[in-house]
Amino acid sequence: MAELMATLLAFLKAIGKYRWHAIAISWLVAIAGWIYVYRMPNDYQVSARVYVDTQNILKPLLAGMATVPNIDEQVAFMRRTLISRPNVEKVMRMVDLDVKAASVKDHEQMVDDLVSQIKIGGTERDDIYTISYNNPNPKLGKEVVQSLLTIFVEGSFGGKKQDSEKAVAFIDDQIKSYEDKLAAAENSLKDFKLHNLDMLPRQGSDYSSKMVELSDQLKQARLEYEEAVQARNAIKRQIAGEDPVAITDAPEAASDNPELDGRIAALNKQLDTLRMQYTEEHPDIISAKRLVASLEAKKKEEAKKRRAVDPGANYSPMLQQMNVSLSVAEAHVASLKVRVDEYASRMARLRAQSTAAPEVEAQLAQLNRDYQVNKENYTKLVERREAAKLSGDLSSATDILTFRIIDPPTVPVKPVGPNRLRLMSVVFGGALVAGLGAALLMSQIRPTFLSQFALREATGLTILGSIGMNWTDEQKIKRRRRLYAFSAAVFVLFGVYGGMVALTLVRQSA
Repeated sequence: MAELMATLLAFLKAIGKYRWHAIAISWLVAIAGWIYVYRMPNDYQVSARVYVDTQNILKPLLAGMATVPNIDEQVAFMRRTLISRPNVEKVMRMVDLDVKAASVKDHEQMVDDLVSQIKIGGTERDDIYTISYNNPNPKLGKEVVQSLLTIFVEGSFGGKKQDSEKAVAFIDDQIKSYEDKLAAAENSLKDFKLHNLDMLPRQGSDYSSKMVELSDQLKQARLEYEEAVQARNAIKRQIAGEDPVAITDAPEAASDNPELDGRIAALNKQLDTLRMQYTEEHPDIISAKRLVASLEAKKKEEAKKRRAVDPGANYSPMLQQMNVSLSVAEAHVASLKVRVDEYASRMARLRAQSTAAPEVEAQLAQLNRDYQVNKENYTKLVERREAAKLSGDLSSATDILTFRIIDPPTVPVKPVGPNRLRLMSVVFGGALVAGLGAALLMSQIRPTFLSQFALREATGLTILGSIGMNWTDEQKIKRRRRLYAFSAAVFVLFGVYGGMVALTLVRQSA
């Protein structure tokens, strides 16, 4: 601690030795700094606040019909790109700053200055944005902020209509392309159908289903044909007398042989009585059944003989009716035979085409698929074109995005800077530090031994003693005057600082 105090005291003595240098440098720095601060131009800030209304009734009404632009993202994008280089150059042209640039370097410097001085504030949550710009010329500041405000408003609308028109033009080109593709697909499908008309599947069916359907039809036709043949043969047998024919309009035929009828009836009654006592395997029942069968055969044979002997039997109404039925049955059999042959021929042709038909179906499916794809794309493009036109009209409508100027830019009366009070205080403090630092530096450049300890430390020699300075009265008066002059210089420096502060306050309040 003692060494620290000794070192500090040595520094103070060294500075005190060059105090006049310190006060001179402090005066020079202070005067130069205060003049510079006082002559600094006033900085005027021009600002404008704008409210962006992004809530619009058209957005929910046109949902699904048109592509409604994202207003929030659009405004946010304009906010982030407002002070881009193209916009800044546009502002310079609007306020005639570009004509003041004598060279390309000056132009670039102006652009950089504008980019650094323009500030965009506000939040997307409140939809209130602030545009501010600082410049020594308040009128120029107002013009710059007004130009930025115009670009901000126009930029939110501008380009959307043009983008929509470009989109519509692109979609029109695609529609023309798909029209050509669709026409080519239709011609290919038409030519293919004309060349393969016989092997094309019907609507809703393919080759396999057609084969199954035709096979079922052929089986059904053959079944009907067999039924018709059996019905015709039955009529033939009835006409030939092989099968008994029930004659309802000739009851006298039942009494041609009453004896046989009586015997047959008695045997049937006897059979009924035996069945109540025995089974069908009983010898009496078997013999009775055999006797009944022989009597029935004998009865049929006698009936044939009577028809053969009777010359008017061929002209009976029943026989004529059966002959007519036979003719109808023959015609039906012939028509079914033709149907069976036709179905069999179709089946043979399908089987002959069994190798080519699947290939034809595959090619037809491919052509139909290509045609449907082109048709769907064409239909979608037409719908998108109408939606793009509607979206372009919607984007260019001023009602979808409303700008409300809350605080328009005005020419400011009072400057916002520079803060001369603070700057003058900084200059004053810097001047004091510069003076003390210069004195300390000079003491290090031209060092002197201010104490016995410093001399002993520097030389390593033993100090036997020291001789004090004996000041004369004249020297004491000179030292006192120099002290008064130094104090006066210091007090005047502080006084000048106070005067500059007061002058600054008066200038700011004016």
